[in-house]
Amino acid sequence: MSREAKEEGNRLFQDKDYESAILKYQKAIKLLPKFHIDVSYLRSNIAECYIQMGITEYPKAIIECSLSLQISHKHNKALLKRARCYEALENYDLAEVDVCQVLQMEPRNVMALELYERVKKGKCRNADGSTRNVKLVYGEEIRWAQISTTNCNILKLREIISEKFPKSKAIHVKYKDQEGDLVTITTNQELNWAETGGEGDQASIKLYIVEVNPDQDPLYYQLTKTECKKHENCAVKEPTSIDDWIIQFAQIFKNYVGLNSDTYLDIHKLGMKLYSEAMEESVADEEAQSLFNTAAEKFQEMAALALFNWGNVHMSRAKKRLYITEDASKETVVLKVSAAYELARSEYLQAGDRYEESLKIKPDFYEAVLALGQQQFEQAKLSWYYAVGNNANLETWPSSEALELYNNAEGNMEKGMQMWETYEESKPSKVKLGMQKMGLDRIFKDLSEDETLEQSSNMRSQINLLWGTMLYERSIMEFKLELPVWQECLEVAVEKFELAGASETDIHLIMKNHCSNESAVEGMSFNIDEIVQAWNEMYEAKRWESGVRSFRLEPVLRRRVSKLCHDLEYV
Repeated sequence: MSREAKEEGNRLFQDKDYESAILKYQKAIKLLPKFHIDVSYLRSNIAECYIQMGITEYPKAIIECSLSLQISHKHNKALLKRARCYEALENYDLAEVDVCQVLQMEPRNVMALELYERVKKGKCRNADGSTRNVKLVYGEEIRWAQISTTNCNILKLREIISEKFPKSKAIHVKYKDQEGDLVTITTNQELNWAETGGEGDQASIKLYIVEVNPDQDPLYYQLTKTECKKHENCAVKEPTSIDDWIIQFAQIFKNYVGLNSDTYLDIHKLGMKLYSEAMEESVADEEAQSLFNTAAEKFQEMAALALFNWGNVHMSRAKKRLYITEDASKETVVLKVSAAYELARSEYLQAGDRYEESLKIKPDFYEAVLALGQQQFEQAKLSWYYAVGNNANLETWPSSEALELYNNAEGNMEKGMQMWETYEESKPSKVKLGMQKMGLDRIFKDLSEDETLEQSSNMRSQINLLWGTMLYERSIMEFKLELPVWQECLEVAVEKFELAGASETDIHLIMKNHCSNESAVEGMSFNIDEIVQAWNEMYEAKRWESGVRSFRLEPVLRRRVSKLCHDLEYV
């Protein structure tokens, strides 16, 4: 939701609707934790809106930049924006501090170098400005000060007050208007009003200084940092935030352990100390060891799943289609075909590597075993179609590599199916027990027994469908190579299709379009891919209708067929 609000704010900013953009950015900030890194960038965006609205809004832009830098101290864009505002308001000292900080991190930052030169020139121009007397009233103390009539602004005034009253912290500066009311000065324009219409004569003005909470003074942390930058040994204290859980934790110890935490100044430090001791005692307990085993299994599964998904990415990249124009020359076609084949082959190999790495981490990860089988199948199929597309002599074509890939693929399909069946048998006890130990069993309460059985049935159908497709494609290749085992391979493929739930009509159509059928269309234009795609779409509709959630392996088993093999067939 925060990201959507931010994007809407960006769109409004592009349309130059800066006020509306600010509202969207502020909404995005409210949806995030107080010190989330994105808050820093959103504050910087708000500052840019104020800058675009004109120089009268520059003080607000400075405040937003300061709030941004409280979260991300090295946010160069916020530093440069604040420096630009300081420069425009002729506060060259503060502008120089911000620009120098950027140049320390990025010595070749062109914008910062240009701004630095302008700030230097501005300081030279205002070196001999006229001054005006100011009477500063802080409690019972009254002190005189002088401010420049050419380049003084509220930030410069705050620096002067800090010099005159070193013990002052977070404050508000006020003046009495003509009606005798105390008015807080928050902008440079209000400072100008105080100079012209405030209490005092033409030669001097009277300003009142009132202590406030630091959260009420947006310039407090900024001025503290600026002052510290002038002294090498000064340590800046950042604003701290105590979460609710820390207070609750301290309260528990106070009420139940008998510890009076109110007698200590640093509740946070004491609470964390006792929390650490309690944790050390807890992890050594016997009951915790089984939880550690469960946690280790989950992290192992997470690592394996990451590599599994990485392999899926390579499998998807291998699906890149071959585009050839009608007027392309033969040489161009050959080059494009070769390049597309090498790219797809490389992606398949990398996918296989990722799946094997996944299995090294978790040897019983049946999803990776089945995915590896599909990778080997698609690589063998691609090799075969590339040979046919290039009019290779099938009698001398090295078919051993493709046959070995098919053998490995079938072996992995069988192994993966056995591992999955073993997992299904143990799932009700093993998985549920592990979830109960972690208090997560409530997550699976919404999946009924009937839905679990249907999900398992869908999984079995998808595996058999892939297995049958693999055997069907192999029978095509073996028939073309005149290997006598093609018919046995085709019969097993039909058995797998029947287990997958294919209808008699679909199986009859598949058999009719097999290249061994004399009535089939000449060449290799069988419709197995189209039929499989239709089955997948029907399955998708059924799943949405029943509301049964998909399983993790489904994107692999239901991956759309590659168009490259089809292109190679007709090249």
